[in-house]
Amino acid sequence: MAKFRVRVSTGEAFGAGTWDKISVSIVGTRGETPPLPLDRLGKEFNAGAEEDFEVTPPEDVGRVLLVRVHKAPPARSRPLAPSAGDAWFCRWLQLTPHGAAPLCFPCYQWLEGERSLVLREGTAKISWEDHHPTLQQQRREELQARRETYRWKTYIPGWPRCLDEETVKNLNLNIKYSVAKNTTFYLRGGSALAELKLKGLLDRKGLWKSLKEMRRVFNFRKTPAVEYVCEHWQEDAFFAYQFLNGLNPVLIRRCHHLPKNFPVTDAMVAPVLGPGTSLQAELEKGSLFLVDYDLLADVRTNVINGRPQFSTAPMTLLYQRPGRGPLLPLAIQLSQTPGPNSPIFLPSDDKWDWLLAKTWVRNAEFSIHEALTHLLQAHLVPEVFALATLRQLPHCHPLFKSTGLGIGGFSELIQKNMKQLNYSALCLPDDIRARGVEDIPDYYYRDDGMQIWGAVERFVSEMIGIYYPSDESVRDDSELQAWVREIFSEGFLGRESSGLPSTLGTREALIQYVTMVIFNCSAKHSAVSAGQFDFAAWMPNLPPSMQLPPPTSKGQARLEGFLATLPPVNATCDVVIALWLLSKEPGDRRPLGTYPDEYFTEEAPRRSIAAFQSRLAEISRDIQERNHSLALPYPYLDPPLIENSVSI
Repeated sequence: MAKFRVRVSTGEAFGAGTWDKISVSIVGTRGETPPLPLDRLGKEFNAGAEEDFEVTPPEDVGRVLLVRVHKAPPARSRPLAPSAGDAWFCRWLQLTPHGAAPLCFPCYQWLEGERSLVLREGTAKISWEDHHPTLQQQRREELQARRETYRWKTYIPGWPRCLDEETVKNLNLNIKYSVAKNTTFYLRGGSALAELKLKGLLDRKGLWKSLKEMRRVFNFRKTPAVEYVCEHWQEDAFFAYQFLNGLNPVLIRRCHHLPKNFPVTDAMVAPVLGPGTSLQAELEKGSLFLVDYDLLADVRTNVINGRPQFSTAPMTLLYQRPGRGPLLPLAIQLSQTPGPNSPIFLPSDDKWDWLLAKTWVRNAEFSIHEALTHLLQAHLVPEVFALATLRQLPHCHPLFKSTGLGIGGFSELIQKNMKQLNYSALCLPDDIRARGVEDIPDYYYRDDGMQIWGAVERFVSEMIGIYYPSDESVRDDSELQAWVREIFSEGFLGRESSGLPSTLGTREALIQYVTMVIFNCSAKHSAVSAGQFDFAAWMPNLPPSMQLPPPTSKGQARLEGFLATLPPVNATCDVVIALWLLSKEPGDRRPLGTYPDEYFTEEAPRRSIAAFQSRLAEISRDIQERNHSLALPYPYLDPPLIENSVSI
């Protein structure tokens, strides 16, 4: 019978090699071979190895459809070897029939224990393109197995549903952190904990003695950005700048009508607006902006060191000076209910009154950012995308290949926001238009984000064009429609008001949807995560909790009261260490547009990937050139620093 040459590539990661015995079964249009051992003298399947084998099927199986890879313990024990069930990471397998072109079978998976794995030739296929019953059956069986492995559960009512697992220890190796990543993560955390413990800060429950003493927290990890924040945090221009380019650059919106519960007057803001204008005139010009934290109203708060914490739902009015002048705060109200006990604080007030009001806004910013912008929109929603992909799209599908409140307060916030979260907020161009911030100067999150969105959209458009020749082909893809439907039902709880589609009927709709998924799982996450330590290491700039209630009158604030309001020493240390870990990728980096796992074997998608990478490189050069001239660079959407997916 004709022989086959089999070439196998083992991954380079720690522990990727195996002592187990590997064999393959070749499935063709005329039948299937028994397991054919991949064996030769010496040790096979070492980490990083590419090895050639020759196998001879006992009979002709016809045109090759699939390859089954079998992994089993060796027949006899090896005294120096690991346990018989050790894992193996297979990158790919190449099968070359006698006298024919090689067929590549991408794998990029761990095989644990004694098991078999079915591999398909690397050409991406939509479900309606698989005509052979064996291939159709393989798709059904793969998805059925995945749905049994990855199940949905309700973690907290009103939250997006999530993976039904009690602990990460139970997860499949293919979706766990790598050993290297895990080790780096815990070593970093351990070193920070040790330093702060040696300084006597980690277990200290009392107040900070002075603002100067707080600098001791971030000595273990200084960055130029942290130093800049520490120096400028009290300045009005920097306070306003952070609504554009800080941790949470997604709340600011143009204000054409003052809210009825925010009774700012001309006299209040005249010192900043200057002569010859008025609130109404500036509202009509579009030079006023609002940041409203109304979702925080009546949300329960945490207890730290036995003391109840406090929260507010402030509103901040901002003014964009003409001629590209700096964005500046005009007025702050610390509640949603105006009145004698809720004064409107102004830049013209006493220094400590105004600084305390701004600090309460920054505390609200911390809460909304961590609960909603970061946890909900950049972690829980992307988990829905990932889980639906695992359950509804087989490996051969082209989209699979592309692609101080405490837990109680956080839960309430997420439940509230889930009722408002909509599709347009997840689509950057729509979100920018909806908030009316298309032309506000020096909004680097918008500028860089729109470039990234455009590059992703162009890439997705090319890829969709390769595999979907018409709108009808989109509608006829049952796996795609099941994926979209499951995201709608499990992630957005079937809420029609979200505007999230439950079906897709056109290529244009599919392009926008996939662009949204990729952008939110990569660039958006980077923008709201990578700067957490930079902006929060100097704790007064972004306090995670407040120990005294908000002021109900002016003229009472002093430095001592300001320090007493801020979180205690041990709580500060806990949060700063956590944000340091969450801001830094712990190894195994895969920047946006980088695909080391070569799932695509066709030339057309490879060309699109190369063009996408080239465009991202251009964007990176533009961003770096701009950043050279900035006192505080904005690097969080520089493509080489954006991970391909939410990875920390």
